[in-house]
Amino acid sequence: MPGCSIRALWILSNQDSVVFSRRFPVVEKRWRLACKRENKSSNDENLGHAVLPLLPTDVELASAFAERKKRDGSARGFGIRVTQSAQGSDSWVDDPITQHIISLYIDKEEEGESFLLWPLVLHIKGLHYILVLPLVEPHHLKAYERMCKRSDCGNSVLQEGLSSLLVDLPCITGYGTPLDLNYSNISAIKANGFSSSDLPPADLKDKQPAWKPYLYRGKQRILFAIHETVYAAMYDRDEIPDVISISGQVNCRAELEGLPDVTFPLTGLNTAHIEVLSFHPCAQVPEHGGDKQAVVFSPPLGNFALMRYQAFCGLGSPIKGFYQLSMVSEDEGAFLFKLRLMESYKAPLTMEFCTVTMPFPRRRVVFFEGNPSIGTVTTTEHAVDWKIITSGRGVTGKSIEATFPGTIRFAPMTIQRSLSRSVQGSIAEEDSDIEPENSNNMVNIEEFLMEKMNKDLPSVDLEEPFCWQAYNYAKVSFKIVGGTLSGMSIDPKSVSIYPAVKAPVEFSMQASSGDYILWNTLGRCPFAASPKA
Repeated sequence: MPGCSIRALWILSNQDSVVFSRRFPVVEKRWRLACKRENKSSNDENLGHAVLPLLPTDVELASAFAERKKRDGSARGFGIRVTQSAQGSDSWVDDPITQHIISLYIDKEEEGESFLLWPLVLHIKGLHYILVLPLVEPHHLKAYERMCKRSDCGNSVLQEGLSSLLVDLPCITGYGTPLDLNYSNISAIKANGFSSSDLPPADLKDKQPAWKPYLYRGKQRILFAIHETVYAAMYDRDEIPDVISISGQVNCRAELEGLPDVTFPLTGLNTAHIEVLSFHPCAQVPEHGGDKQAVVFSPPLGNFALMRYQAFCGLGSPIKGFYQLSMVSEDEGAFLFKLRLMESYKAPLTMEFCTVTMPFPRRRVVFFEGNPSIGTVTTTEHAVDWKIITSGRGVTGKSIEATFPGTIRFAPMTIQRSLSRSVQGSIAEEDSDIEPENSNNMVNIEEFLMEKMNKDLPSVDLEEPFCWQAYNYAKVSFKIVGGTLSGMSIDPKSVSIYPAVKAPVEFSMQASSGDYILWNTLGRCPFAASPKA
C-alpha cells in the first residue's frame, strides 16, 4: 500500500464519550468493495467466514472502548499476554505493539451481529483518546482475527505473526505518527493550505528549515515561559541529607513573519548550577561560559520547548519542616506537621496554592480529628488533604509557619480484608496461587499489580505499622509564580530580531511540584543515603 487512507476518526473524552467523529465515505466505499471481493473469494474457495463491511455508530464505539478498558485494565491494555488475558483480546496476540494498535468488538444491536474493528491506532493526548481507523485489506483483518484465537501466538517461529503482518501495512508502521499536533497550526494549514503566498522569497528558499513547513501571517509577537518542576525528598535528619532538584524548560511561541533569527541572553547559569542542558535543533548556542549566554534560534511554528535543563534549587527549599506519624493502637495513628513555607523567598515570587496529602492506600479512614493552624482539611477513604494555601489567596514576600497535629482512625483490618475479597471476586487471597477463570472477574490492572506487590511486603511490628514505603510519607503539591527557583531568567528587553521588526515580547515564569515528599521522621527510611559531612 503506497500511502495511508483513513476510514474514520474518533476523539473520546476520559469519560468514554465521543466528542468528535468523522467518517470518510469515499474510503469507506473502497472498503466495501474490497470486502465484497474478499467474501466472494472466500465463498468460492471455502476459505473462511465473511467480513462485515460495517462502521460503528459513536455510541457503539464508545461502549466498545469502555468495555475494552474494563477488560484490559486501562486504555493501553496489557500489550503482552499474562494469566489474565482472555482469548480474542489484543494481549492474547502477545506483542507490545498492541498497546498502540488495538481492536474493538462492536455489537450491532439493530442487526443482532457483532464484528471486529481493527486496526485502530490509539493516541492519548491529555484527557482525550484519539482513535484512527486506517484502510487495510480485508485479508489483513482476517489474519489478525485468527491470531487472537490461537494458543501459540508470540512464538517467534510462527510464519503468521503480528510483526510479519505489519510489514505489509505501511499505513500503520510508516504513516501513523503525526509530526505536528498543534491545533492552531493544523487549523491554519486546513484553512489556507500550502499556497504560493506561503512560500519564502527565492533568496530564502534554501534556508527554510524542516521545522517550519509554511510561513506565519498575522500580528507578530514572541512569548517566552520558563516552567520548572521541583522534586524533593525531605528527611529532617542529621544523618541523611535532604535532596532537592529542578527540571525546567524554556517554552516559546514566536509568531513572526518570514524566516527571522531571534537572539536573547540567558542569565542565571552559574546561580542555577546547571547539570544537564539541551536545546531545540533550531537553536545555535556557543560554548558555555559565564553566568550569561547568548542564544540564537530560527523559531518553528507554534509552541515548542526551546531548551530543557536540570539544576539545583538556588533559593533553597520552598517548604521546610518535618512530618511525624506513629501508632496509638492497631487501628489508630497520631501525626504532627511543622512546616515553614517560602522562607527567604521575596517578592515578586508568589505561592498560589499549597496542599499536603497523607495517603493510606491499604487502610480505610473512618474517623479524623485535627486542628491546623492555617488552612482547611478534607478527607477521603484513603487520604487526608491539608490545603494550606488555597487558589486565589496567594502568599507574596513573607514566610508562613504552619502546624497540624491530629489523630486518625481506620476500619479494622478484618473488615477491610472481607471487603477486599468481595470486590476482587475470584482474585485469590494473599497466600493463594489460584488464578481467575475468566476476564469478567478480573480487577483493574493497577489494582492487580498493587495486590501482587503487597504480597511480597515484609510484616511490620505494631509499634511501626506505617514504616513501609506506602505509608511512610506525605506528598506536597504547590505552584509558585513570578520567578524561577533555579535563578534561570530571560530579559525581555534584550530580545532582538533580525531582520528588525516590531514585535512585543511577553515573558512568564513559574514553578510547580513534581514528587515533593516529606518522609516520616519516626519511620524507617526506604533506602540508604549518604550522611551529611
